[in-house]
Amino acid sequence: MTEIFPELSEAAEPIAFKPRRADGLKRLQQFAARTGRHYVRTRNYDFGAERRSNVSGLSPWLRHRLITEQEVLERVLAAHSASASEKFVQEVFWRTYFKGWLEQRPSVWTQYQRDLITTIQSLESDPELESQFRSAVTGNTGIDCFDHWARELVTNGYLHNHARMWFASIWIFTLRLPWQLGADFFLRHLMDGDPASNTLSWRWVGGLHTKGRIYLARPDNIAKYTEGRFHPKGLTTSAAPLTEPIEHPHVPLSLSHIRSDPPYLLLLTEEDLSGAALMSSSPAHVIGLMATRGRSPNPIGNIARDFAAGAMNDALEPFAQIAETAEDWSVPLIKAAKTAGVSTIATAYAPVGPVRSRLDRAEPVLKGVGITMHRVVRQYDAVAWPQAKAGFFGLRKKIPSILSQMNLAD
Repeated sequence: MTEIFPELSEAAEPIAFKPRRADGLKRLQQFAARTGRHYVRTRNYDFGAERRSNVSGLSPWLRHRLITEQEVLERVLAAHSASASEKFVQEVFWRTYFKGWLEQRPSVWTQYQRDLITTIQSLESDPELESQFRSAVTGNTGIDCFDHWARELVTNGYLHNHARMWFASIWIFTLRLPWQLGADFFLRHLMDGDPASNTLSWRWVGGLHTKGRIYLARPDNIAKYTEGRFHPKGLTTSAAPLTEPIEHPHVPLSLSHIRSDPPYLLLLTEEDLSGAALMSSSPAHVIGLMATRGRSPNPIGNIARDFAAGAMNDALEPFAQIAETAEDWSVPLIKAAKTAGVSTIATAYAPVGPVRSRLDRAEPVLKGVGITMHRVVRQYDAVAWPQAKAGFFGLRKKIPSILSQMNLAD
């Protein structure tokens, strides 16, 4: 098949996903110039892992905030006007939207975790379901694109965003597998696996996020946007949206601005590895705690696990520390606070997910021994998250205002 964008063949560009801030900034510098018309024309095409010059690939660094959304927006808006880079800017805000939305409906994450455990247990008592599940995650369904993406995910820890939607749709509507198992498969293997973006994207495909509206993968669409690499057979042509018997209540945001005066212990987590830059003074001591294992009751993929650990160690390197792992965070935090001789711990505010759960469990224990924890909110989150009230398009209308408040407007 004739390539639609032959110029991209000459720019074959597998992304070097190295878990260092310097590499994230390098990738941002490389891609910033392409966030205008080039991005609009080619962003929906999945050309394969060796040809990623049409997408930024910044999500693994952004997911752990080795680089931040604000840094990305600053660099992109320095290269293009807000109108020229509108599509790319919106993609940055999709991540922001999902985080802000889940922050206001945390029961979605809690219910997903409960349903996941129940569904995993059902595999033990349902051999047919277990066999279908194994065929899906090992790439042995006979659906060419799906099987390729299943193997690509496990091997590379990354998938093009369009491929993720197609994959989720085939999983839910053609293979008729529980969406929670698919979301878990992604969260365990994606370097950018994020509780909010991943959970809500799967719910969106299935018709749970925007109730009644589904995303249905079509063979012609897949063939077009993979430049004819795949021609899947047997995809369902119609489907009813998923439903659930519960409503998730809205929880008001509480994003108070707290500063930590010295002396304090700085806690870095994989939710925000640029947390040191949030503080108004240098810490007495620094500790970095991993929560990757909390993504799933199933084993975490090597690529995702190693990227998170490498990112943490890169952030800790200036402080001559290395990442620590503990199920009960109160134990290492109390020990580190005593070693540093402080009674205050400061950390970047963690949204709903494994890090947040560990912080919530540790805080009353810390308080019981006289240690106060301060969760410092980024201005970007405080400004943008409240706009994620309903659908994305409500927030999209507010993007110019958010950019203005962040001093990022033209």
